[in-house]
Amino acid sequence: MHKQRVVVGLSGGVDSAVSAWLLKQQGHEVVGIFMKNWEDDDDSEYCSSNVDFVDAAAVADVIGIEIEHVNFAAEYKDRVFAEFLREYQAGRTPNPDVLCNAEIKFKAFLDHAMRLGAEKIATGHYARVRERDGRHELLKGLDPLKDQSYFLHRLNQAQLAKTLFPVGELPKTEVRRLAEEIGLPNAKKKDSTGICFIGERPFREFLNRYLSHEPGPIVDERGRTLGQHVGLSFYTLGQRQGLGIGGVKDKKAPRGGGEHLPWFVARKDLDRNALVVVQGHEHPWLQYRRLVADDLSWVAGQAPRAGGYGAKTRYRQADAACALDPSPAGLSLLFAQPQWAVTPGQSAVVYDGEVCLGGGVIASAELA
Repeated sequence: MHKQRVVVGLSGGVDSAVSAWLLKQQGHEVVGIFMKNWEDDDDSEYCSSNVDFVDAAAVADVIGIEIEHVNFAAEYKDRVFAEFLREYQAGRTPNPDVLCNAEIKFKAFLDHAMRLGAEKIATGHYARVRERDGRHELLKGLDPLKDQSYFLHRLNQAQLAKTLFPVGELPKTEVRRLAEEIGLPNAKKKDSTGICFIGERPFREFLNRYLSHEPGPIVDERGRTLGQHVGLSFYTLGQRQGLGIGGVKDKKAPRGGGEHLPWFVARKDLDRNALVVVQGHEHPWLQYRRLVADDLSWVAGQAPRAGGYGAKTRYRQADAACALDPSPAGLSLLFAQPQWAVTPGQSAVVYDGEVCLGGGVIASAELA
């Protein structure tokens, strides 16, 4: 492999730190960049940006590379956050991490890195890139528990051609072990689980500042009012926690034991401003057989042929067998088995084995 100038996105986490170290070991000229994407309340207890930068700088020091602090907050607000709020206001549940990767990490950051004379950029994502017949394929990370190709499915040929994922070949346990062996100061740092810009702060409290919230009834499938919701934007399909109706029983629930089954959000009735809930994880109103997605993005630059594939409708799930029918307007996925709580606004991502083909944003779904 010829030696290249590689700019690594150092987040302060262990995955990007080990990525930078691996590249340095391979003899590349490595420069670290810390991306600051959010500014609105940086002094709050939840915003870990300052702590993360200190961690990233300490990592750069140990590895022996330069680090630059770059502010992408304006681009983030325009390209990711505005879209995120629009989706919520329309009653959908967006996935900002998908948008952040497409618009910030592999666009604004990539552009910045190229201005610094980089030949490649690298991040700590668990995914892989393979070149085959002059095309670049996006592959799942080898650690099935950490694979992040779902969040990267909107990357295109030009972006993948310039991207390295050094930890994509490794299991997470090995990444942690390497971090300790190298003596990285963040070797034991917990993985961040928060949405890219919100961090670990209480989500509803955060959205409260940006979305209008009009309370309304929580109703069951027969239209009986069970309680009050705080605003439809704050709920997602399949949600079980935080409904405030835990004690309500449905005496007529089918399949016996209905009294003790938990309640789940099944739909949002925007016309009546009502949140519809059903009892039991296996309720028919939570089982979907077909979905339609739009706003498509294909890694190869064109849609795959119609036929049988695997697909995910949410991040942490196994690929589900489906038949794909692409059209210029969108794609239709017909699943072999019903899929649970398919949620408009989330991404439907299509796979051919370990190859991530791309996908789109779920527009609608049909019950099984």
